[in-house]
Amino acid sequence: MSNWSSDQEVDDIVEEEVDSIVEEIQYNYTHPDVPLAPIIRRVHIERDREEGHTRLWNDYFSDNLTYTNAMFHRRFRMNKPLFLRIVTAIENGVPYFRQRRDATGRLGLSALQKCT
Repeated sequence: MSNWSSDQEVDDIVEEEVDSIVEEIQYNYTHPDVPLAPIIRRVHIERDREEGHTRLWNDYFSDNLTYTNAMFHRRFRMNKPLFLRIVTAIENGVPYFRQRRDATGRLGLSALQKCT
């Protein structure tokens, strides 16, 4: 009988040791010593894209021009109708030049802005 009690005692000791090891592993898994890296978010810089397009349109293409046709020709080295045909052709042919919404839902740069 003494043999049975010693086997039971050994089993109890082994079981306690296994339990303590499992608890330590669980604790180390749920409580890591190394702190998690902080999440670094990008800083949003407001570039006012919509206002940029409006300003460009009002300066060169609207009925009340800020700059004359001669100034447009000097700056872009072509006439306005030719420039607008190029912008329209590129916008319809190349997906990059189409104005799209970004991940936040804001409109991106217009084809006119990308071409200038």
